[in-house]
Amino acid sequence: MNMLELIEKKRDGGVLGKEEIEFFVKGVTEKTIPDYQISAFLMAVLFKGMDDQETTDLTIAMSESGKICDLSDIPGIKVDKHSTGGVGDKVTPILLPIVASFGIPCVKLSGRGLGFTGGTIDKFESIDGFCTSVDPSEFKSKIEKCGMLLGGQTSDLAPCDKYLYALRDVTGTVPSIPLIASSIMSKKIAGGSDAIVLDITCGSGAFMKDPDSARELARRMISIGKLAGKPVTCVMTSMEQPLGIMVGNILEMQEVVSVLTGNGSDEVKKVVLTMASEMLKMTPVGKDLDSETLMAMCEEKLKNGEAFEKFGELILSQGGMLQSDGSPVFVDRPCEVMTVYAECSGYISKCDALMVGEASCLLGAGRMEKDDVIDMGAGIRLYKKIGDKVSRGEELFSLYTGTKNPVGDDRIDEALFKMQDAYEISDQAPAKPKEILEVIS
Repeated sequence: MNMLELIEKKRDGGVLGKEEIEFFVKGVTEKTIPDYQISAFLMAVLFKGMDDQETTDLTIAMSESGKICDLSDIPGIKVDKHSTGGVGDKVTPILLPIVASFGIPCVKLSGRGLGFTGGTIDKFESIDGFCTSVDPSEFKSKIEKCGMLLGGQTSDLAPCDKYLYALRDVTGTVPSIPLIASSIMSKKIAGGSDAIVLDITCGSGAFMKDPDSARELARRMISIGKLAGKPVTCVMTSMEQPLGIMVGNILEMQEVVSVLTGNGSDEVKKVVLTMASEMLKMTPVGKDLDSETLMAMCEEKLKNGEAFEKFGELILSQGGMLQSDGSPVFVDRPCEVMTVYAECSGYISKCDALMVGEASCLLGAGRMEKDDVIDMGAGIRLYKKIGDKVSRGEELFSLYTGTKNPVGDDRIDEALFKMQDAYEISDQAPAKPKEILEVIS
């Protein structure tokens, strides 16, 4: 068996057997297959796809490429959550404290940003001292300490996926349904959670551009979950425009604090509360309650300050620093570069999430190459979004960079042009996008 034969077989639409997939995963993990052949294989999968059995075999092989966490001695059902990625997606930092405040253990293994989408690990690493490199042997003690854990992939946990994850980001192979499904589910299986809720984003700023693709991805991951003995629920959410008003690591975490202290945008709350209610349904706390009741219970956690208190506990438990008011100490400070104003009056008919995400990357908030260093202070603030009325001269958006890694004027200009193209103003008021498209279980 050799890698060239596997590439050619998949290139020509062939179906790979379990042994061939295990050969590939072992070669990636042990670094015996060069990057150019791995990249060629990923591109072949992007164009030719994988069937359910291939995808499941790839998922299991990747999960077994390192340690499998055993959390069975921690009382209760351990619930995990994952998003397929989006622009302005700051759901996890709000969601985990809400669910943990009900006494439900939460294990969240996250990744860094992929392409134009932000990464949860990057967002948490914008907090001074916060450590996302948690050894699997410490999972139990961390969960016992504050009821939740937010970690990145260590070298022992699904190492094959960690390597492929970074390579996909810079080879144009991120949008492949089998690669997305196997990446997500391999981490979930290796992480030791009992049940999984997945946020399947759909639209311009997501890897799934249309509802049919999003449903297919949901079907794949539910199928993998069944074979792995883990119940999976998928919530399809809209990503036609960014979620919330902030895009960028520190900026988004500032919005997280706003929501956790009883403020923040209604659209962010809607997605967070829906995800939280679906997680609770998988536990004894919520199995006999309807969604409206559970969402109201979760919203109360925001109003009474319990979720914000839990958020602080999570930060402290992983080495992060807090200010006297309980908000995080960040590693940098976002500095406004410019603000752009509406040139005419009307209604916002487009705020394209993809273009906003790309503009944010140009400012330094994301990675354009595998080894890029993120500017934690970079990003964009949106003053107007789809359906909002705007008058000539009103603020549309602001661009930010950090103080430590400012980008050149050419990148700022390019980001500005992207943002100008992202917006359209019309005479007629359009319908605002629905945040929740569908729940599939």
